[in-house]
Amino acid sequence: MLAALGYTTIGLFLLLTMTKRVSVLVALVLLPVLAALAGGFGDELGDLILDGLTTVAPTGIMIAFAVLYFSLMVDAGLFDPLIRGILRVVRNDPLRITVGTAVLTMCVALDGDGASTFLITVSALLPVYKRLGMSPLVLSGVVCLGAGVMNMIPWGGPTVRAMAALKLESSEVFTPVLPAMGFGIAWVLVASYLIGRRERRRLGMLDSQDHDRTEDDRTEEAAEGRTEAGARPTAGAGDGPGTLRVPAPARPWLTVFNLVLTIALVVGLILEVMPLPVLFVLGFAVAMLVNHPTWEQQQALLDKHAKSVVLVTTMIFAAGVLTGVLTGTKMIDSMAEALVGVIPDALGGHLPVLVALTSMPLSLVFTPDAYYFGVLPVLGQTADGFGVPPAEVARAAILGQMTTGFPLSPLTASTFILVGMSGVQLGEHQRFIFRWAFATTLVMTAGALITGAFSL
Repeated sequence: MLAALGYTTIGLFLLLTMTKRVSVLVALVLLPVLAALAGGFGDELGDLILDGLTTVAPTGIMIAFAVLYFSLMVDAGLFDPLIRGILRVVRNDPLRITVGTAVLTMCVALDGDGASTFLITVSALLPVYKRLGMSPLVLSGVVCLGAGVMNMIPWGGPTVRAMAALKLESSEVFTPVLPAMGFGIAWVLVASYLIGRRERRRLGMLDSQDHDRTEDDRTEEAAEGRTEAGARPTAGAGDGPGTLRVPAPARPWLTVFNLVLTIALVVGLILEVMPLPVLFVLGFAVAMLVNHPTWEQQQALLDKHAKSVVLVTTMIFAAGVLTGVLTGTKMIDSMAEALVGVIPDALGGHLPVLVALTSMPLSLVFTPDAYYFGVLPVLGQTADGFGVPPAEVARAAILGQMTTGFPLSPLTASTFILVGMSGVQLGEHQRFIFRWAFATTLVMTAGALITGAFSL
């Protein structure tokens, strides 16, 4: 009963949001509430939701101040040299920009934190995409691919959970799939090339059409708020349509200060010298005081970026309602048991391949804790009964479960950072990049089979 209710809730959520029947926020709040009532948890509903909100509160605080911090730095021109450098290398070519996005994302993602990866890469690259009229879906999609494959690193969340759940070492889980990860990185570059080539053709066709229009046509479209490439306006870091840039005084020492502060903040994030929300709260307060010392300047900055903060943080707290209900009612646990129960005995010996192929789509259904601490131990024990080492199941799981799948999952807060800052809808993002992300898992699965990380 609970498993069916949980799967129905997730299925309805995906259906309603991907078909744009309701907003993501409404679905995240109302669907789990209805599920809890249907399951007889009405008396506990308040506590369940409050527990979920409490769980995501630190993430919501971190993201609110992180968006403000990086938006301030974009306004201050900190990323302008990087943008100019990228433009010099890619020569305003959408194809090269798309491949460059993948490379930059995979470099930044070495810190193992999806939230900071999205904050840094989107803040740096969104102005480039907007300047050339490129679709923000390409940005969110390619960043998703790069961050997904790099989330397999041993200090990333999924691999750590897999090792802890099955009491294994990194040499038993990650090292054998390192060649497969190389296959995945190569595929991400190929995929970004193909996506970029398609975007180049789209912009070329639009440019051709633009030449055929009269000046009056173009003036009318501009008045209607359309971008020159036909992409809809985006929200998030950087200058949006109709917004005013909040300039920082042009002082060389200020740029140096902002760079040192940002490097110190990133190092602090990696070393975890303080909780992440605290680091961003302090970092933003210092940055705003130095860059905008007057009350009027500070208010102008907050007014400009308030919309972006609200859009992202409300999604995160709404996601807390969904995870709070699914976890507190034990629907997640029942879903895990039901999943394992449907595996036929005849497939027991092929369990690693089965786990690998289902790992990425199941990121849309299970939180990382629910999968790695709920589903994976049962799968490992089942595999052991068929003579398959549990380590092979762990290797298969990290090929997709909350690695290639986490930047599409509504169950992870960082997904909402990516779509919120890129200015795209979650359903649009999922439809655009799902097949490419799933293909990453398929390529890595083939690589794992070829290199012997697990066998058929």
